[in-house]
Amino acid sequence: MREYLLVLFVAMATTFLLTGVARTIALRYGAVAKVRARDVHKVPIPYFGGISILGGLIAGFAVASNLPFLGNSLQVAHDARAILIGGAVICAVGVVDDLYELDPITKLAGQVLAVGVLVVQGIQLYWLPLPGGILSPPPAQLAVVTAGILLVSTNAVNFVDGLDGLAAGVTAIGATAFFTYSYLLNVEQNLDRATTSTLITVALAGACLGFLPHNFFPARVFMGDSGALLIGLMLAASTISLTGQMDPNAVPYEVGGSSLLPALLPLVLPIAVLAIPALDLSMAYIRRTKAGRSPFAADKLHLHHRLMQRGHSHRRAVLLMYLWTALIAFGVVVLGLVLYWWTALLVFAVTVTAILLTTGLPHRRPTKPLAKV
Repeated sequence: MREYLLVLFVAMATTFLLTGVARTIALRYGAVAKVRARDVHKVPIPYFGGISILGGLIAGFAVASNLPFLGNSLQVAHDARAILIGGAVICAVGVVDDLYELDPITKLAGQVLAVGVLVVQGIQLYWLPLPGGILSPPPAQLAVVTAGILLVSTNAVNFVDGLDGLAAGVTAIGATAFFTYSYLLNVEQNLDRATTSTLITVALAGACLGFLPHNFFPARVFMGDSGALLIGLMLAASTISLTGQMDPNAVPYEVGGSSLLPALLPLVLPIAVLAIPALDLSMAYIRRTKAGRSPFAADKLHLHHRLMQRGHSHRRAVLLMYLWTALIAFGVVVLGLVLYWWTALLVFAVTVTAILLTTGLPHRRPTKPLAKV
């Protein structure tokens, strides 16, 4: 655990320091988010936060490769290198988009290229956990499923990147939840604790936390597509890499002979981690296609926009999205690994609290009428 904490702080510190440099570069080359009708920010904000996040990931992986515990795993080293290459490709696509605003087809082609880099190097699903056993389709079919998951995750995080600090915070929470699950599962099942999924998620959480001080409302820099596409790809790659290093027979399929959740946890948790971005993506696709518009046509009806339309402030809307992400992701981990009556009661209580905070409008004092002179 100490080596993972070191990777976390190195990725955090590196990203924090590089973000100022990335902001300066963005201003020099004119990579700024202009104010559009659908945007929330009021003044142009520089992009290129993704460059600093990528730098934090590289620093975290570099440190891990020289540590006595994490550095001794050849599988982790191979996977980390493959995932970094794919991350660099998609970050480059995002940088070009931040500069020149690529059309949707060109941007999708760049995403497919980055995903192909991962799959070709072996970052893909190898089995699917199902109640009662393991499903192992042919590798070609699993490669297609893997590519689909990576593309959906990449675009889901990009869709949710609409408020200051939202995408970075949601990803940090999701990455921490998946790190908690994968690490505790390895401890409980007495498996190798040096895995690609734990390394990526802890480095990703650190990089996002290092970026947040610059990006939280009011933001001084945006991650842009270079960052949103990158962290979406990293989050999905971390969950997918779990099946490449974990013995499928080590996954606990029953607790007390009745619960199916532990059997489904390796499949459910990635969905839970991406639940909020995936929900936003699905709603946007249905909404736009139903209206006869392109699913890539931007609008101002995302979940975070709806929260602000209900009267929530910018910061409150972001914090509510954090709360729901933490509730879903950590709720699945808690109920899957520590299923007792009191944990179920705790998750229920937090759920009720989240609903009340979301549906209830913030209290605002009525303005007093001006006194007549």
